[in-house]
Amino acid sequence: MSRSERSPLLLAGLLAAAGTAHLAAPRQFDHMVPRSLPGSRRTWTYASGAVELALAAGVALPRTRKAAALATAAFFVGVFPANVKMAVDWRHRPAPQKAAALGRLPVQLPLVLWARGVARSAEGRS
Repeated sequence: MSRSERSPLLLAGLLAAAGTAHLAAPRQFDHMVPRSLPGSRRTWTYASGAVELALAAGVALPRTRKAAALATAAFFVGVFPANVKMAVDWRHRPAPQKAAALGRLPVQLPLVLWARGVARSAEGRS
């Protein structure tokens, strides 16, 4: 299997793992939900997990890959404020936790670019 064939499946796997984590252990994600969002934090945690699972399925299927990959890129942009909130909230935690929270911030750009690349690749195959 070539790299271009593996890439969408790896992205789908990442999304599926993240979605499963949000649904299986929501408590660890609840604190990242910005207070400005209406409703309960748990609802947002579950919703984001469900969205990640739906995106994973869409990216995994060649027929829906382009649209799902573009939606994934938008999703990664949309959850960036939660990562910023985590970095701000964790600024006084022990160094390893603080580093993990800060480390999430620059990772968002490669994730967005990866999803866009998967969409472009799918476009060339349709």
